[in-house]
Amino acid sequence: MGIFGRKDSTPETTAAAGSSLATLTGDYTIDPAHTTIGFTARHAMVTNVKGSFTEFTGALHLDGENPAKSTATLDVLMDSIDTGNADRDTHLKSADFFKTDEFPTMTFRSTGAESLGGDDYRITGDLSILGVTRPITIDLEFNGAATDPFGNERVGFEGKAELLRSEWGLTWNAALETGGVLISDKIKLNFDVSAIKNA
Repeated sequence: MGIFGRKDSTPETTAAAGSSLATLTGDYTIDPAHTTIGFTARHAMVTNVKGSFTEFTGALHLDGENPAKSTATLDVLMDSIDTGNADRDTHLKSADFFKTDEFPTMTFRSTGAESLGGDDYRITGDLSILGVTRPITIDLEFNGAATDPFGNERVGFEGKAELLRSEWGLTWNAALETGGVLISDKIKLNFDVSAIKNA
């Protein structure tokens, strides 16, 4: 991720504003306790249902000399899906949707990164769901870098993406009497990521 164009002298981001922006170069582990991987789907054509995945692992490699060589990986446990409704979560884990018994993990592997100017960046990669792998593009905003009270060097990002679930074989739906369908094909993804630099 090309995050190295940012210069910020505020106390919260002194790690990013040191003598060299290359101080951010290195390997990072995503902190699940301070990271959110969420999604939004349109329901019954009139409202949005939001959910998230609560169990996952991930890693970043940031390259200060050549940000385009930065990489990201993510592995999500599909049984950790949480929409705030137990019956709905059970349905989402079933054969109608994610088939979590057969496909327990969703994965993302980055294939490229670019700067869009300022603190905005774009990462592309391969998203695998239900054994289907397709490309996806994620727009990111770099939120800064800091050393927390426990001495961990952290970086933070916010991200968003959209996908058509049918392209990954997620086609279950139900027709509405008033027209339209119960669940939208378009799904919005959102990420709020905190990652800790490896020792």
